[in-house]
Amino acid sequence: MTTLVKDGQVVDDPWIVPGDDERLPADRAALISKTRFLAELEGVSGRNAPLGLKLEAGEGLDGIEADLHRFALIVLSFPKYTDGRAYSLARLLRERHGFAGELRASGEVLRDQIPLMRRCGFDAFAISHAGTLKALLEGRIKDVDIHYQPAAIEAAEQTPLGARPWLRVAK
Repeated sequence: MTTLVKDGQVVDDPWIVPGDDERLPADRAALISKTRFLAELEGVSGRNAPLGLKLEAGEGLDGIEADLHRFALIVLSFPKYTDGRAYSLARLLRERHGFAGELRASGEVLRDQIPLMRRCGFDAFAISHAGTLKALLEGRIKDVDIHYQPAAIEAAEQTPLGARPWLRVAK
């Protein structure tokens, strides 16, 4: 079972995930694949309900950069603990494209990854690992205070450390 955690709290997931061949409900928040979005661009453009996008590992932003403002949620998949492609995509979404909506990590999200995911811009986590969920809810997953580069969401809250401008410390 997967549990959604946002801001350190378990929250209900209001998003439905219809299959690519199922009809989109007009009045509910729906999470769709990149393939479906590109195929049904005209049909989903006029929706009044929130629209979310799920990007699988290896999928990029090709063809959807101009449409990122349409999404209230983007879910990036981590199929394996060792697959870090979504970290780069999260930073691109936040820093280069200015995505301000919810950025959710899903798949194999484990305890050791969460501080790094936060630094890349993730603000919600779909967690299925019981130990990770317990540690997160108990506040036992701490952020790292000293970094060698600014983070996607914390750049304004960091200052250079001493004579090494690349070394950052959280204020």
